Amino acid sequence: MNRQQIVDAMQSIVGVSAIASVSEDMAPHLIDWRKRHTGIAACIVFPRNTDHVAKVLAYCNDHAIKVFPQGGNTSTCGGSVPDEEGNSIVLNLAKMNRIIDLNAGDNSITVEAGCILADIQAAADQVDRLFPLSLGAEGSCQIGGNLSTNAGGSNVVRFGNTRDLVLGVEVVLPDGRIWNGIRTLRKNNSGYDLKNLFVGAEGTLGIVTAASLKLFPRPRARATAMLGFARIDAAVDEGLKLQARFPGELVALELISKSEFDISLRHAAQTRNPFQATPNWIVLVELAATTDTSEVWTDRLTDYLRDAFEKGVVGEAIAATTEQQRADLWKIRHSVTESNVRQGMGITHDIAVPTYRIPDFIDQAGKTLAEHFPEAEPVVVGHMGDGNLHYIAMFSHAYWGSLADKRKTQLALSHLLYDIAAAMGGTFSAEHGIGSLHVPEMSIYKDPVELDLMQSIKTLLDPRDTMNPGRVLPRS
Repeated sequence: MNRQQIVDAMQSIVGVSAIASVSEDMAPHLIDWRKRHTGIAACIVFPRNTDHVAKVLAYCNDHAIKVFPQGGNTSTCGGSVPDEEGNSIVLNLAKMNRIIDLNAGDNSITVEAGCILADIQAAADQVDRLFPLSLGAEGSCQIGGNLSTNAGGSNVVRFGNTRDLVLGVEVVLPDGRIWNGIRTLRKNNSGYDLKNLFVGAEGTLGIVTAASLKLFPRPRARATAMLGFARIDAAVDEGLKLQARFPGELVALELISKSEFDISLRHAAQTRNPFQATPNWIVLVELAATTDTSEVWTDRLTDYLRDAFEKGVVGEAIAATTEQQRADLWKIRHSVTESNVRQGMGITHDIAVPTYRIPDFIDQAGKTLAEHFPEAEPVVVGHMGDGNLHYIAMFSHAYWGSLADKRKTQLALSHLLYDIAAAMGGTFSAEHGIGSLHVPEMSIYKDPVELDLMQSIKTLLDPRDTMNPGRVLPRS
């Protein structure tokens, strides 16, 4: 089919007003937010309901039209933009943004996939509940994309990844059939747990159109502090001790290198350095509790840290005593991604290793980077509580722009670091997903049997390979 035929067919299904086919209207949906991945499509389709999605997918399946699902387009792995062939549609769920049900008694919320994450958090807060998924992009990312990539974030150490927050899903399969798996049961031992096929599948097996999610009691008190360390091993050791001391209250344990901290302060507006002198490693720790007050929990945290401070393990500690001070500390952490874009060309590696191996990885990765890419500065930020590091090789824009073969350089660099993580029992993709960027690594680092099982599931559900082709799995 030619482009106009595809546009006409989509307009007949969802209506003229729900289609973008003019270049300037399509442009924001054909490039990722970091402007590193671009594509071409016949049109952008904005369905308003599940029936629209079902009819669109059925038509595309029958006519071998490729479908590239898109949420808030905040992917870092090229998973939210189409390929460059052009015989495809982008299916954006932004108009499907209703909160279907909010039940404080059941501690659940059921939402359409186009709901902005921050809006779900706010809705939960209105009924004195917490939806704990928290990301830097929470003001623009959509929950469907969060489910699609099994997003992580800063609260994983206490609440788990997105997968752990999902009770049920509604999915439109590639042939247009609708599976209504919406339910809020905590126990349902009646066969295969199908919802987990689609959480983390990045739209390659179908489109999640709605989901039921877990809510939790809203914290009454928080204690937040930034700790400074001279050595990474001391930072990790103290983090493990904090997890043991506050197992029910520790919700965040974030690691920031001095290089990353300085970049964030340099480029993020309204930030200031809380330390007298920036330490080599910074740990942002936060406790949340449903009992007592923030003052009580801050005292408990600082009392516990007093021994480490007196022994010189912690060089400097800044505890937030007001909500504004807490927000100021978190702003430094939440500003790292956009600040890195301004700083230079950062090649990010979303690795995870067992938490106790973080110092070993940092050491080996630093030596490897210095040997093979001395032009790059190591920049580190991560969720230390679950072993997930964003290890960034920061090149200047000028140096990166002068490279003849950027993709070859990126692959060579990444594989050197992924080899280190793999040797430690780690992974090359902890929370960002695979997208199109990491498809080559799937063949290198995934067990062949595991990869074969994944391909069998893909072939069973999407035999014509219309759903997000070229993402997650190597194309056979």
